[in-house]
Amino acid sequence: MKKLKQRWNLTSNWQLTVVFVVFAITGSTSAKFAGPLTDVVGITEEMGWYIYWPVRILIIFPIYQVLLVFFGWLFGEFEFFWNFEKKMLRAMKLGFLLPK
Repeated sequence: MKKLKQRWNLTSNWQLTVVFVVFAITGSTSAKFAGPLTDVVGITEEMGWYIYWPVRILIIFPIYQVLLVFFGWLFGEFEFFWNFEKKMLRAMKLGFLLPK
């Protein structure tokens, strides 16, 4: 845990716990939202896993990004998650999506 706190520049075990909770809530919530959204788009499992799962993952991705910053803000760790978000988008060569 010490290395993770250093890597993420966190100062306490409580802060690390909050970060883990935010990641857990964000992942669960975005996965939960993806089901109804794939239905709205008209993508069902009957179409085949090779269509359904890639589309579902593409739907989850932007939901996850927004929810991560939202839940980070809600739990008082906005700065950490905003910086994490920027770093992740730049690593995926999607930095052009960030505000200037």
